[in-house]
Formats: sequence, structure tokens, C-alpha cells
Amino acid sequence: MDTISYSLVFLILVVAFTTEASYHAKDDVFWQKRAEEAKIAARRAYHPDPLSVSNNLNHHVHKSTEGSNSTRRGLARRGGSKCQATNPIDQCWRCQRNWERNRRKLVDCALGFGRHVTGGKAGRTYVVTNSADDDLVNPKKGTLRYGVIQKEPLWIIFARSMVIRLSQELIMTSNKTIDGRGAQIHIANGAGLTIQYVSNVVIHNIRIHDIKAGNGGLIRDSVNHYGYRSRSDGDAISMFGATNVWIDHVSLSKCVDGLIDAIEGSTAITISNSHFTHHNDVMLFGASDSYSGDQVMQITVAFNHFGKGLIQRMPRVRWGFVHIVNNDYTRWEMYAIGGSQHPTILSQGNNFVAPQDRFAKEVTKRDYAPESVWKNWVWKSEGDVMKNGAFFKQSGDPKHKFALGYGTIAPKPGGYVPSLTKFAGPLKCIKGRPC
Repeated sequence: MDTISYSLVFLILVVAFTTEASYHAKDDVFWQKRAEEAKIAARRAYHPDPLSVSNNLNHHVHKSTEGSNSTRRGLARRGGSKCQATNPIDQCWRCQRNWERNRRKLVDCALGFGRHVTGGKAGRTYVVTNSADDDLVNPKKGTLRYGVIQKEPLWIIFARSMVIRLSQELIMTSNKTIDGRGAQIHIANGAGLTIQYVSNVVIHNIRIHDIKAGNGGLIRDSVNHYGYRSRSDGDAISMFGATNVWIDHVSLSKCVDGLIDAIEGSTAITISNSHFTHHNDVMLFGASDSYSGDQVMQITVAFNHFGKGLIQRMPRVRWGFVHIVNNDYTRWEMYAIGGSQHPTILSQGNNFVAPQDRFAKEVTKRDYAPESVWKNWVWKSEGDVMKNGAFFKQSGDPKHKFALGYGTIAPKPGGYVPSLTKFAGPLKCIKGRPC
């Protein structure tokens, strides 16, 4: 090769390297700005009295069960059909025959720390008509990826049942609702959903399973920006610096990494009415013992069914405050609820069924701290039902009371859980009938 050819090759390499470096520099500025905006949103969403949020949810559960006769009759008259909803979130909307014409009613029903979410309520309806995901930089109109990157609020629905194989992680923007009612929607055999440095997102009535790690590359994350992404982990739903998120009536299973991760200061989250099966690391709330930014994390886990083939992390928590209420835990292989770095965990009215393994009866697991340290972490169990030898090892000040002090509301006991979680997972919703 002559001198001119060598020089030409060198020049091409320099230009390529400079261009890539420029892309990365612009990406860094873009994401740094988003990160700062997310921190502000998290501080605004943080509730200084988390117990009042837990009390509010417990109040609604009592109201939905103790006044069930009059409540159900009222819902039946309005809906024109017998109401089968069994918890306060579902009773708020499921028994209305016109749910399809009044989809946005759903967000009025959120409870827990994600109760202020509105998703795409303020926007127009966007219909997914194309299950393809073959252009990551310029996604086609009609695809799910095109909808979730738009600037404005959108209520995203589906024209028909479909299986969507995401080529790479689906990066969402703020003020979006993904509403799978009226169809069977599977996100499977590809990448998962990423909710990074955004707020006000609802994921409802879809199935996410068999999620793989993505290779990364150029991916559009908004109308005005695309950039290089590194390899994705293979989570079903990854929340990274996200606020005001509600995940409801979703089924999740068989992913390479976690089913749901909430990290890097994510807060104001409710995970409800969902069904988890066949997985090792189920839910991770807080990814690092060294990241104190997760102190703002506040998450509600309510009315879910943790079913077959689950091993651990239902959830595993660092820092933050997590209210785990009225869930059905039908066996685990290692433990159900774990954590490190002094999180506050309030377990109320759950149903815990231990596995046959006599060495795995304990519901709880503390990591990376001796008992002399973790004995001060506030982990409380109130109204939980323990079966097949299950036991919850409490910690914290013995005088610390969540549900017996002035102005507090006790949970509905764990014996009500089979009813409260009866319809966990995606619902079969047919137009003109109660869901």
C-alpha cells in the first residue's frame, strides 16, 4: 500500500473516531440533563409521611371488603352485570361495561405510592397496528416503539392481539400509558422495557416473558434524540431514575435478568395485581449499597401473586421504604423478601406459604451486615399469615409501631389474600362487558 493510501485510511479512521466521540459526548450531555431533571422529579414525588400512604391503601381495602354488599350492588347496577372485582383498585373500574369507551378511568383507580400517576390521560389515543420492531432509529408509525418516543401524552392501545419481539430495549418517554385491554399482548423473545429518567408511566394488562439481553447500538429514545446504548441487561421492566409509575395486571416470567428493577432514585411506584412465575431474581429495588440516592425510593407492592418457579427477591430492597401488602406468596426456593443497607420494609396482610425445604422457611434475608447492624433495620410484619412453617424475622425498635399508633390503620389480614389477588395477571377484557 502506498503512502497516499495509508494516509487516506488513517484519515478515515480519525474521522470515524472523532464522529463516534462526538456522538458519545452529545449523549452524555443529553442524559446528564435528563438525570438532573429526574432528581428534581423524585424530590417532588417523595412523600415525607409514607405511613399515611400505606394507611390510605389499607383504608380502601377495608372499605372494599367490609362494605362489599352495598358496594357490589352499586357497581352491578351501574355496569349492568355482576361485579367480580375483589380489591379496591379493580372495583374502581372493572365492573363498568363501557370500560373500552372510558379507558382513562383506569388512572383514577391507582393506590399506593404511584397513586398520582396519570400516564397518557391528557393526550390522544394511539393505536398500535404493527407488531414489527425493525427500525430502531426511525421507527414506523403504527409500531409500539413509535408511540412510546413521542413528546406528547399518549394512551397507547392495540388494534388486535399480537406478539411483539423488541429488537433492542424499548426506551419510553414521559406521560404514556400502555393499555393492553381488549387484546392479548405479549412482549416476548426479545428485549424489555426501559423507563429511564422519565415520569408518569402506566403499564397495564400485558404479558412480558422470555426477555433477552440486547446488544445495544443506535436507538431512538425520543423524537429529538437517538444515541448509542450499551448492552441491556435483559430485564422485563427496568426503571432507572423513574417517578410516578404504575404497573398493574401484568404477567412476568423467564427473563435473563430481573422481572422488575427500580434503581437510581426511582420512586412513587405501585406494582399491583400482577402475576410472577418461573424466575430467579424477581424484583430488585435499589442496585447499589453505595448509592444513597435511593433513600427517596418509595414503592407499593399490592395484590400480586408470586407463583410457581420463583427463587428469590420478591423483592430485594436497598435504602428506601417499601410497603408490601396483601400479596400471595405460594412458595419460594431461597427466600421471599430480602435487603441490605437499612431499607424500611412494612409487610402487611400477606399470605406466605413456605417451601418444603426446611432450610428455606424464613421469609426474610439480610445481606452484607451482621446481626448487630441489621437488628436496627425496621422490618415489620403485621397481619401476615404464615403457612407450612414460614416465619418472618422482624427487626428494628420493638416499640416501633406502624399500625397500632394513633391515626394509623391496620391492614386487612392475610386470610383475605386469596380473594384480593384472585384476578392477578392480565384480564380477559371484552368490549361491552365488565372486564
